[in-house]
Amino acid sequence: MAATTELLFRDDAYLQHCVARVTAADEHGIRLDRTVFYPMGGGQPGDRGMLRLEDGTLLPILDTRKGETPDDVLHLVAPGSALPAPGAAVEVQLDWDYRYRLMRLHTCLHLLCSVVAGAVTGGQISDGKARLDFDVPGDSLDKERIEAALNERIRAGYAVQTRWITDAELAAAPELVRTMSVKPPTGQGRVRLLDIAGIDLQPCGGTHIRNTAEIGAIILTKIENKGRQNRRINLAFAT
Repeated sequence: MAATTELLFRDDAYLQHCVARVTAADEHGIRLDRTVFYPMGGGQPGDRGMLRLEDGTLLPILDTRKGETPDDVLHLVAPGSALPAPGAAVEVQLDWDYRYRLMRLHTCLHLLCSVVAGAVTGGQISDGKARLDFDVPGDSLDKERIEAALNERIRAGYAVQTRWITDAELAAAPELVRTMSVKPPTGQGRVRLLDIAGIDLQPCGGTHIRNTAEIGAIILTKIENKGRQNRRINLAFAT
């Protein structure tokens, strides 16, 4: 039976630390009974930070990945690190500055979906910059117009929240799915949606900010032609 971790970030992406117990630890990573660390997925990198062991030792977490199931989280450490024993209590501390930058960019990509009409064919978030690929004709994208519209929606301060619908409700509303390359996970009975105050609503399991104003000013660095109708929009923090 696959391990299960309580994913605290699903309900509160602003949690920066928690207390947990080690359920397993080996060369593949450390499993905890609960975590604030987001495992890599949906174009968003995995979190990094620290585990504080009972004797005060700090164990750096370099990355976080999914295990056998979406609720099986592996906290990755440097090769050769001394691993805590199963059952040990640990303090889990997120690299908050890094995570918060990812949250702002991830939410910004959702806003970009509200500005650009077209199916999303791919995307990636990294520290300080991000991109989305759209299945649209090349002459339909105006860099200056998109950048201005995006920043206007950021400054407007739209509320951002998550909610859940059933698999059946998602199947009845296929227009909610904007991504062509990755479909939302189903089979668990429910799917998590990100809702930006009526201007964007789509399935997403990532971490996001509470208000678009938190994103800050964004610049579009370039728009690339990646195929007959595949256009890549690259963006970054303005400062």
